[in-house]
Amino acid sequence: MQPVDGRQAKARTARPIAPRDAQRIEQFLHELAETSNVAAAAAVAGLPVNRIYRLRRTDPDFARQWYAALAEGYDNLEMELLHHLRSGETPGDGTAPRKFDTAIALRCLTAHRESVAREKGRRTLADEVATIASINAKIDDMRARSKAGDAAVRKARREAAKARGNG
Repeated sequence: MQPVDGRQAKARTARPIAPRDAQRIEQFLHELAETSNVAAAAAVAGLPVNRIYRLRRTDPDFARQWYAALAEGYDNLEMELLHHLRSGETPGDGTAPRKFDTAIALRCLTAHRESVAREKGRRTLADEVATIASINAKIDDMRARSKAGDAAVRKARREAAKARGNG
């Protein structure tokens, strides 16, 4: 996107992640998977939200981990929502450990349905690719063993024919 005054926008690149920041980023991803809340996860990890978003834009590996954590978080939220709806727990009746806002949970799930579906699709595709690669490797191994077996049979027949001819 170009600035309004026509200047060229500078390409942003992420600063390399320092080892101390790597731990905080891992903590952020863990919290994101637990809470599905970027701001809360960044606060727990002690990272500025704008840096987290910049890192997501500029680091494809981090972006992949981000979406995987969000997908896990939304899976957790779906399970919590189902449990809440099935058990009939209500705040104040002594069974609910914390307030659960069903309307907010549903809005949150609806708002991020596409990105979560996209991440689940990536996971499924990666699993399928790995499975196909494994099957192909086994087939290649079977072909190699079959070829080696055929060569051994041919060699044994030649040796047997030589032995009969020289005998």
